[in-house]
Amino acid sequence: MLIKILLLLVFFGVMITVGMLCRKQASDVHGFVLGGRNVGPWLSAFAYGTSYFSAVIFVGYAGQFGWKFGISSTWVGLGNAVIGSLLAWTILGRRTRIMTQHLESATMPQFFENRFDSKALKLISSIIIFVFLIPYTASLYNGLSRLFGMAFNVDYTVCIIVMAILTAIYVIAGGYMATAVNDFIQGVIMLFGIVAIIASVLKINGGFVGSLTALANVSDPKVSTAPGVFASFFGPDPFSLLCVVILTSLGTWGLPQMVQKFYAIKSENDIHKGTIISTIFAIVVAGGCYFLGGFGRLFNVNVAAEGYDAIIPAMLSNLSPFIVAIALVLVLSASMSTLSSLVLASSSTLTLDFIDPVFLGNKKEEKKNLPIIRIFIAVFILISVIIAIVQYKKNVTFIAQLMGLSWGALAGSFLAPFLYSLYWKKTTKVSCIVCFVWGSALMLANMFFKASFPAVLQSPINCGALAMLGGMVIVPIVSLFTQKPSKQLVDSVFSCYDKKVMAPITNVLGEDK
Repeated sequence: MLIKILLLLVFFGVMITVGMLCRKQASDVHGFVLGGRNVGPWLSAFAYGTSYFSAVIFVGYAGQFGWKFGISSTWVGLGNAVIGSLLAWTILGRRTRIMTQHLESATMPQFFENRFDSKALKLISSIIIFVFLIPYTASLYNGLSRLFGMAFNVDYTVCIIVMAILTAIYVIAGGYMATAVNDFIQGVIMLFGIVAIIASVLKINGGFVGSLTALANVSDPKVSTAPGVFASFFGPDPFSLLCVVILTSLGTWGLPQMVQKFYAIKSENDIHKGTIISTIFAIVVAGGCYFLGGFGRLFNVNVAAEGYDAIIPAMLSNLSPFIVAIALVLVLSASMSTLSSLVLASSSTLTLDFIDPVFLGNKKEEKKNLPIIRIFIAVFILISVIIAIVQYKKNVTFIAQLMGLSWGALAGSFLAPFLYSLYWKKTTKVSCIVCFVWGSALMLANMFFKASFPAVLQSPINCGALAMLGGMVIVPIVSLFTQKPSKQLVDSVFSCYDKKVMAPITNVLGEDK
């Protein structure tokens, strides 16, 4: 118990200290929301990775998909690394940084407004972000309840409140830079923590070979009659596994809190380095989490009675106190890093894209906006705490469903419009609005009228994958039949890509004469 308490106290002390030290760099809206667009590759890459992988991944998804797919659930983590990190940085990183700076956009709604000269796009997208990021924020607390209950026998409500207060302190004080520095520290903890935990859990069943052999002997006739299916390459349900890979990997391309990390990158070299760092981080953390979850069936868990969230805690319950303490700090790191990213994205979006234009007349008065952003960080954290406690105490399934659907709704609404807007001059304002409605309405319909959907789409995972892929088709088709943006506007927007810059020959090959 002493080891656990000391590690937590050191962890909390470091987080708050970083927040206080970063106050000078959060003196205006530009510095508070984007870190002055001066964030290096390590901080950017770790901020991206830690925002991506929360306690929902470690406790919820790793346990759930590991139970359903066995060792093949590792493909989800590898998909997160290749599609969600490597390709996201390669395809979106540079263009996002260039165009958002050119358009003076600090948030995704501001990007849509300036890209299409449309206040309607800004307001609609800011409302969607507000509606779906709050329940997603509340879901981050879920991974803490079982682990803290196992380690300290502390009420879940206390865990939620302590975590929320500490996150609020350093985000409100230091803004994006405090979040990025703490994300780096938390990311290092996650890297070493997941390796130590995997090694300890596999040791219980005789190491990797012994655990894999034991898993090959597990059978579940309700899932599949094939022998050794949970230790196989693609598991018992390859199609559902593919849908999970698509949702959790491609989805990051359209999540406001993820894309915003590209806004703050410092230089070209930092994009190259950040791409490599974030990909390696994802392979270790995401790949490790889902790999660990794949062995969940080797432990005595009554999933029907206790739920999937009980699987990972059951795997850790008989480990040494030191490893359990590492697991606690890992889950706290994963939760707080994602929570800080979400509340910063939510508060800045609501303030700059809704309150400022609607109530302040879009005067861009930074002295007024910065205190409002800080206030709404506290408000968003408070709302998420209330939702999490109500769900826990009252077992409100409606809220739990909305949490699960928020990722699909956000990515289904924004992925295609944002991607096409960076690359295709003929993307239209109407196509963006249609895609906003498509992604949000489809996922809400899936929640309220699930029984009316085909069996394969009743899962929010599969439906979320359809929302994203459907948007990729909707935007170009609607753009072909709706009014094109003015040539003057488009030329002005895309002129940022034609700007000539000096570069060393080590980065750009010179022409031979």
